[in-house]
Amino acid sequence: QVPLVESGGGLVQAGGSLRLSCVASGRIFSFAMGWFRQAPGKEREFVAAISWSGASTYYRDSVKGRFTISRDNAKSTLFLQMNSLRPEDTAVYFCAGGISRGVDDSGSSSMYDSWGQGTQVTVSS
Repeated sequence: QVPLVESGGGLVQAGGSLRLSCVASGRIFSFAMGWFRQAPGKEREFVAAISWSGASTYYRDSVKGRFTISRDNAKSTLFLQMNSLRPEDTAVYFCAGGISRGVDDSGSSSMYDSWGQGTQVTVSS
């Protein structure tokens, strides 16, 4: 059973919106969760994180005010609502399962030990 499965990616014009989902299995959803992305030729970078309870969130500066991370613990599902998308948001987006319950404000991938396969988001100009 794949522990994390993302969906919701696609092609959208600049200024548009997408909502990514990530369904978790097992005990992964008992911890904080995060979203990362990787553009072609670039390293994977942190996007957003949320605590186990959902009460605390943290974002990279370039997505603040545009992206919203949330979770539904009853359905073991993580979301990323992306509005006002820009061409520079084009990347493969990955959800990640954390190693602690508190929100990660370091943006470090070392704070996560479970990863999904990724979903492609392409924003055209």
